[in-house]
Amino acid sequence: MKSDQSDGAQMAGKTGMALRLAAFGLVLLIAACATITRNHGYVPDEVELAQIQVGKDNRESVAEKVGRPSAQGLLNDVGWFYVQSRFEHYGPREPKEVSRQVVVINFTEAGTVSNIGRYGLEDGRVIELSRRVTETTIKGVSFIGQLLGNVGRIDAGSLLGG
Repeated sequence: MKSDQSDGAQMAGKTGMALRLAAFGLVLLIAACATITRNHGYVPDEVELAQIQVGKDNRESVAEKVGRPSAQGLLNDVGWFYVQSRFEHYGPREPKEVSRQVVVINFTEAGTVSNIGRYGLEDGRVIELSRRVTETTIKGVSFIGQLLGNVGRIDAGSLLGG
């Protein structure tokens, strides 16, 4: 009789261990599929922007009040651009940008603030920064057709250097 009880206890112990392992695996699976949110960049909030006076503040006073931006106008430096983006990453999927804020502070030629603008992801549009495409002059002829088209034009004398 005692052996039947010990066999039952061993079976219950193995079943309990299997259930715990299955529960642990389920918890790991659920945790792996959780959404991960990442923030990039910095944008001054409304309280900080309210300290800036259009027509009075200059680059130095703006830098003291809200800090210097990570991007400035490249060609003529008439604007400072503060950019903040939020990305969500879910499991094996590619990260997706879910929000973006851009604050633009424009300056006059004299260096005083002329405008402050705030833009969101919905205000943006995709622009092509660089396009490197070589236009072909050959129309409607495939690569194989080009190779075979040159067969009759080859002169044996030109191959032999003569």
